[in-house]
Formats: sequence, C-alpha cells, structure tokens
Amino acid sequence: MIEHSILLQIYDQLIFTTTDGVICHIVGNHSELFETPSTNKTKTIKDLETQLFTESIFSQIETNPKKQIFLQTAWVGLEILTTIYKDKNHFIFAYKILNSTYREIGESQQVDFKYFPFIVNSREMEDVAFKLQKIATVGATVLLLGESGVGKGMAAKAIHKIGARQNKPFISINCGAIPENLIESELFGFVDGAFTGAKKGGMEGKFRQAHTGILFLDEIGELSLTLQVKLLRAIEERVITPIGSTISYPVDIQIIAATNQLLEEAVAKGEFRADLYYRLNVIPVNIPPLRDRVEEIPSLIHHFTLKYNKLYQKQVKFSPDAIDYLCIQPWPGNIRELENMVDRLIVLSNTSVITSPIIEAIVPPKPIIRANRPIINHLMPLQEAVEMIEEELITMAMEQYKSVKLASNVLGISQPTMSRKFKKIRELQTKDGSLMSKRRILEEQLNKQLRSITIVTAVTILPEEVRMAMKDTSNAALRAPLVQKFTAIYQQEGGIKWVFIFQMLPDGRIIQIASSDDFVIKPGEEYIGPPEMMKVIYDAFKGKDGVTPLYEDKYGEWKTSFAPLYDELGEIIAIIGYDYSKEYINSELQRLSRQLNVTI
Repeated sequence: MIEHSILLQIYDQLIFTTTDGVICHIVGNHSELFETPSTNKTKTIKDLETQLFTESIFSQIETNPKKQIFLQTAWVGLEILTTIYKDKNHFIFAYKILNSTYREIGESQQVDFKYFPFIVNSREMEDVAFKLQKIATVGATVLLLGESGVGKGMAAKAIHKIGARQNKPFISINCGAIPENLIESELFGFVDGAFTGAKKGGMEGKFRQAHTGILFLDEIGELSLTLQVKLLRAIEERVITPIGSTISYPVDIQIIAATNQLLEEAVAKGEFRADLYYRLNVIPVNIPPLRDRVEEIPSLIHHFTLKYNKLYQKQVKFSPDAIDYLCIQPWPGNIRELENMVDRLIVLSNTSVITSPIIEAIVPPKPIIRANRPIINHLMPLQEAVEMIEEELITMAMEQYKSVKLASNVLGISQPTMSRKFKKIRELQTKDGSLMSKRRILEEQLNKQLRSITIVTAVTILPEEVRMAMKDTSNAALRAPLVQKFTAIYQQEGGIKWVFIFQMLPDGRIIQIASSDDFVIKPGEEYIGPPEMMKVIYDAFKGKDGVTPLYEDKYGEWKTSFAPLYDELGEIIAIIGYDYSKEYINSELQRLSRQLNVTI
C-alpha cells in the first residue's frame, strides 16, 4: 500500500477514487483550487476534472500500469503535473503545481517569483520582474510607466520587498491626490509656526520619513512646475529643508516615481521639466497593459475570487465559460478594472456559479469593427487569399491569447477545428522541425549570433537621432548622426552588407529613413519584399527581434536580422536591419561546421 504521508511530501494535492472514478477522499494544501463550492458536490473525478481543467484525462487512464503521468492545464491558468497511482481497488490522483509554461528567460534571468506581491504568469511580466529584481539590488532611481491600473504601485512595493531596503521605511505619496498648496509641506515638512494653520510641533515630511528607505512618488506628472524645481533639487542633492526652517537634513533614499502620462510629450509642451524627467528616468520600467498579458487573467480572477469570497463570507466561483469571456475583454482599466468587476459580480451574484450569460448582462459583447480598406492589394486565387487571411487571423489570435480555447472563442470556430488548423500552420512554419538537417542546426546557431549582434548594436541608436531622420528623409544632415553610427557598426562587426532603419507609416507601408552608404533603397522609398522578409519586419514592429531565412528579392539573395528601436517611454518608433549576403552566410556556415565538427 502506498504511504499517503510520503506522497503529500512530494505532491500538492491527492484525490482518492474507486476504479470507476467515484471520489472517496481529497487531501492536500490547495483546497482553494480543488474544493470549490461546486467540486464539494462533485461525486466523480471526471466531473471534477471538467470543472477544474481544460480537459478530462480519466478516459485515458490504462487499467494495469501502477503509475501514469499527465500534464494538465487548470482553468485558472496553472500548469499541473498529474501522476496516477494504482493502489489495490483505488486510484490516487497526485497533483503537482508547476511553474508557468511561459517562463522562458535565460539562466542569468532566473527570478524567484514567490517573493513578488503580484501575479507573474506571462513572459511580459517575467521581464518586468527581472528588471525589478535588478533595480532592487542596486537601489537605482526608477520611473514606472504604464496605463492606469496596470500595477505600478505593486511594482514599487515589490522593489521594496525584495531589495536591500526591505527592512527600512516605504513611504508613498500620490502627487495628484493632494492640493498644490499642501503637497510641498507633505514632501518636505515644516516647522512649528511656519505658516497659518500649521500643525503645532511641525511635521517631518515624506522625504525625512523615508530616510534609509524608499520614497514612492505616484502620479509624478501631476506636480506643478514650481514644485518640480524644488523636487529636482532635493533629488539631486539628497538634502531637504523643511518649510520655515534654516536647517537642512541629508536623506538617504531610493526614489521610485510612477506615471500613466507620456512625460516626454509633457516635456515637449513645457508642462514637465526636462531636467527632472531625465533625473527620474534613470531606469524606466514599462508595465504592459492587461490586454498584452491575457494568460494572467485566469490567475487574477482566481486570486480576486478568493479575496472577495473571504471578505464577504461567500462561496462563489466562475465557470470556465465565464473566465473565457472575461479573458477576451479589452480591460482599458487593466487589473484595477478586472478586480472591480470580480468584486461587483460576487456581491451581486445570487448563485454560487457565475456564468458568461450573467457577465454579458453587465458587460455586453462589443461589436466587431471591420476595416474599411482592403488588406489584399493585388489579385490572387480566391482559395489562396482565404488561406492567407485564415493563417494570419489564427496566428494573431494565438499570439494574443496563447490558448487554443480562447482563440477559438474569439474567431467563432470550434476548439477541435482551431486545434487542427493551428497544428497545420505550425507544421508548415516549422517544416522538418523534428528532423532538422545539419545545415538547419548550423543556421539556427548562426541566427542566434546575428540576432545578438543586432540587439547589442541597436542600443547605440538614440531615439532623438531616429526622430530627426524621420522629420525629413531627403535631408542628409538630419541622417548624418545615424550614418556615423552605421560606419562604427561596420568597423566593429564584419560581414554586414548594409545597415538601415525602417519606419512603418500609419497605412502600413514600410519606408527607409536612414541607411549606410550605397544602400539600394533610397531614403523615403517604400520597401516591399517577399513574404518571409515582410513577416519578420512586421514581427519586429510588434517588439520581436528576428532573423529571416535566406530569401531573394529584386536586389539579390540575403539573410536579414531585425530589432525594434524604442523611444524613452518604451514605445517602438522604428526597426533597424542588418543585411548579409548569401556568400557571407555560406562562408559563416562553413566556419561553424568546422568549429563544431559538423559536416554539411
């Protein structure tokens, strides 16, 4: 007989059933997931799996083997390893909660996410968490950027919690919530009798309260220009003087500022001081909106459901179709809006299970806005056009929702149809992926090198230089700083034929705005290339660096690497490309084959 106490040291939850699947007992440390109001009434493991997971595995269980292993995905977004043991006349379902499948950062970027005071279940937020960990280690000044409700305050608390100042004060002030005539005294403090109505005995102020710790300046863009001057001096000198006092006090603090405004635009309009902006913008961290990290929504719903069930002493859960419906909403208010919605639904619910029709009554489906202009600009066979648009829509839906189930809901097709079509697309995109030729392996290695070169050298391109070139593509003087950079890149990295920068116009056209000498495409000229080239270009404008396969256009045969170029706010303004000739690629493959002792 299997020792249950030993299994509980390995697994998070155990469910005991008969061989017919009737549940006998549930034990473990995650009752909030496995013992919801509905599952408490569930009699069979198959019914329970239907409520908890995206699909049931009970019908796949073999009768004789003593041990079977499956990987399941819970509706709340967790990946769970399920091991099934045969014990006399019983089955034991042993569940182990795994890390998110989206954690694909390198070994140098490993982060222990359990210490973060917010959910990290997407690649986008893992990148944010990694940056926050680095920042917390060094104590640098940080500017948190992002829409309202994305979690900038939680990110600031994370820096405090995991950093060297975790046992020191964390003082927060909302610069937009305090009247202008009071915020100066809130920040710097005042002495007794400093002004009419001043609190007897004076006040230290947030700067002095945060001494040795962290000062979080939320909504920093709301500060008046007059106060910005005083704040700049305090940040630069780390010395403050209370109102009405002649004594200055040194302060040792880490500054974290946050805003949902575009401070760069405010600087251009004269509404925010440039010197203060650059002082705060030492390390900008852009927190993505919820619509860009859809895979976190089920986990967030689960978290808020537990929170408000406990607060209101209720036992409410969201059905899988309700979670799906919430996942495909745009959430302009981001996590704050999602939390308020969960709160409202739990309060108003007259049932223990909230379904999608209940939510639709509060959040009606939004009508589909169709594009006015055609997306195909030349004639082709109708079936080919249908397949091309279908592939684009399916790929787009999978990139956004990262779930066959959610993508099929959005596209209005069945899940089996979606799975079949997406599998076919992936097979075409990764042809011979499981039987890679030796040349393909070497090409992958070479692509990694080309991609690294592009990313590393791209950081030398300043946003202002790109914007200058965009002003007038016919003005060589405006492009001169970039041309000098391209020359330096030539000298540093061998083999590059051309270096260039592409801009995407609002109508989707790709134009060249600056390049190295003798580039075949003139500044301001539109580039239209083969599909394999255009796909990597459009992916780069979505933030994905990449390398094309060897392709041919009217200028020759090439391999091109691309990387996005960001402005100060983390927005993509253009992409940089590096062209390599077919001859160079073949010579590099030969070099790699000798280096790795692989014959091609």
